[in-house]
Amino acid sequence: MDKKYSALIVDDEPLARTDLIAVLSGFEQVQVVGEADSVASARKQLEKLDPDIVFLDIQMPGESGFDLLRITGFDTRVIFVTAFDEYAIRAFEVNAVDYLLKPVSGERLAISLTRVSHEVPDLPASMVPLDKEDTMFVKLTNSYQFIRLSHIIKVEAADDYSVVFLENGDSHVVLKSMKEWEMRLPPNTFTRVHRSTIVNMDQVLKLEPWFNHSFKVYLKGLHEPVILSRRFFQEVRKKLGWVGCVCGCGCMCIVWVCVYCVGVGVGVSGSGKNDTLNPVGSLADFQLRGLQCK
Repeated sequence: MDKKYSALIVDDEPLARTDLIAVLSGFEQVQVVGEADSVASARKQLEKLDPDIVFLDIQMPGESGFDLLRITGFDTRVIFVTAFDEYAIRAFEVNAVDYLLKPVSGERLAISLTRVSHEVPDLPASMVPLDKEDTMFVKLTNSYQFIRLSHIIKVEAADDYSVVFLENGDSHVVLKSMKEWEMRLPPNTFTRVHRSTIVNMDQVLKLEPWFNHSFKVYLKGLHEPVILSRRFFQEVRKKLGWVGCVCGCGCMCIVWVCVYCVGVGVGVSGSGKNDTLNPVGSLADFQLRGLQCK
């Protein structure tokens, strides 16, 4: 970690601030530039100092550390410092670089600072890509909520906002654009299937051919399918592990052999990554299913 980081410590307990400053003194790459004992004083310090890192307590008199995030919406790296037990704390892990349990040890702090240095460069903390098991602290229309990414089925555009659909059947309007979702969601799990839709690939049940080389994508827990457009087909096929047509004709089929290949006598087909090779059906059967060359 060659870069130097300025840090603000926000905690209502003077002893806790003193202890953390003492531990941080062992890390020359971090300079504590300020302290705050409340959300109100932290807001002033943030505006004045614009620190690289905020060590943020959660439980404080009056307003909490999460109130500070909600009120300011600042883009800086947040490391929560709290006395919460590890089960409660898991809900707070993300939209922050890390969390630390009091009392903070030098060994554990070193891990947090390593995470700071390994973040994607030149991106604000709120734009760093996450892991599918992470939890995101998101702003809804009238409140804030923690959402575990693995529980998201799909995200749909809604003008300048978006709607997130969850496994439990809930849906929420989120003050976040599709571009922001795409930057934050883990690309190995989530993919765009349409300009207005991002889906969790772990939630995909099946794909059905539709028209103009597009597909209907059926998702767990949702009755209505979403549309996979031709524009995003190749990326989805790669993520699902489908080989496509073995003849190399460049068609859009998800089968092993396209209609044209059947017509010229190629003798095997399959419909997905786990399928075995089977004798082909009739050309008419393939055409009815809409599996054809571009």
